[in-house]
Amino acid sequence: MSDFEFSVPILIVGGGACGAVAALAAHDAGVAPLLIEQDARPMGCTGMSQGLFCAAGTRSQAAHGIKDDGATFLADILAKTRGQTDPVIARAIAYGSGPTLEWLADKHDMPWELDTGFRPAYGNSTFRVHGWHGHGGKDMIELLHQKLAEAGIDVLTQARLADIVADADGRVRGVVIERPDGSTERVGCEALIIASGGFAANHEMVARFMPEAAHARYNGPEGNRGDGILLGEKIGAAVADMGSYQGYAMLTDPQGISVPPGAIIEGGILVNIEGRRFVDESFDIAGMAHPVMAQPGGHIWVIIDAGIEERCAYIPEMRDLLELKAARQADSVEALAAILGLDAGILEAELAEARAAQAACTVDRFGRLWGKDLPPTAPFRAFKAVGAIYHTQGGLQIDGDARVLRADGSALPNVFAGGGAARGVSGPSSWGYLPAMGLCAAVTLGRIAGEAAARQVG
Repeated sequence: MSDFEFSVPILIVGGGACGAVAALAAHDAGVAPLLIEQDARPMGCTGMSQGLFCAAGTRSQAAHGIKDDGATFLADILAKTRGQTDPVIARAIAYGSGPTLEWLADKHDMPWELDTGFRPAYGNSTFRVHGWHGHGGKDMIELLHQKLAEAGIDVLTQARLADIVADADGRVRGVVIERPDGSTERVGCEALIIASGGFAANHEMVARFMPEAAHARYNGPEGNRGDGILLGEKIGAAVADMGSYQGYAMLTDPQGISVPPGAIIEGGILVNIEGRRFVDESFDIAGMAHPVMAQPGGHIWVIIDAGIEERCAYIPEMRDLLELKAARQADSVEALAAILGLDAGILEAELAEARAAQAACTVDRFGRLWGKDLPPTAPFRAFKAVGAIYHTQGGLQIDGDARVLRADGSALPNVFAGGGAARGVSGPSSWGYLPAMGLCAAVTLGRIAGEAAARQVG
């Protein structure tokens, strides 16, 4: 490796949840990795998320009387994606999620527990969303990097992946990294883990692979340009599910903060600028962005009440919205309609229809089954919101050990991938996304990739 300025056993590209967990896994397996991160401060999609991820069969679930396992989680993934996902990757994530959480909790003292406020919805058949109560993704990524520092793992920031140096058979010899001043360095490695994020900030790729989202508001890091995916293709990797992504229907305007899913799960509704509901708000957490974007005026209103607000107040995003006084408040339907510029008669009719369906224990005209959840009642809260794209879910094709594959199904000799750079388990579009699935895949595949790379070089 004389062509390189120095070399390492394992080089990991990307300092988000996937890359950080991969580094911890490799270190725990006895191999010292080097992690490179393009930004001065690691953040990425993890830092912009709620910091929540799914895990099945955990001690925290058992402590709350929740029965769950990898088989149940896998069945939920396959059902939500209509069977149109990679079953090998899905199985690896479903069965690996719980053990990954327990390893991070036991070995690295990560404080993740079951979030009992995030009730089963949008495809999860049971309580399995875990997090750090009262904390979000920013806290999660900072804590992970604190653990990297405590383990003595080297992290090189402001180092963007500019090229991958590989032999004709796809064996990676090293990478070229670019610094902010344009200078480059060549770093050799025995194994490469690509955890560099997706491509939602690459407008050309979005327009090519998911044209229906080309004009959606983007809410994510600008560094997600698909560099790792494009360079992986260059050395022979296959890609799959490139039309898959997480959309979201409730990005507040102008604050740019997500109204958390709990606002809907607890009984909230969406109405357009005419005051009309237009969708079963509880059906699809990601694909719901499209009916929102199709509404007149380019925005909608998320309507909840004081009780829903109180039950969601522990969620960092809701706390931020409360501190900013982002919600419009009213003590009656008439006052709310006047503040929002809606037709009071239409809005009252929509709320009445939802209440009647809830009282009758039947679905409303959109197919929403209310159960014990009550539609909003005075005093009301309303947030102006738009549909947006948060992150992509397609990428480099991998196997159950996170090895990057060629189009013929054979593995590249020493390349692994996870997180936004790898094919996820959301199927071919937006409708297959389960809540907290992005971080679930990132964390679980990070561990799988780190351990597999360590086995190979060890």
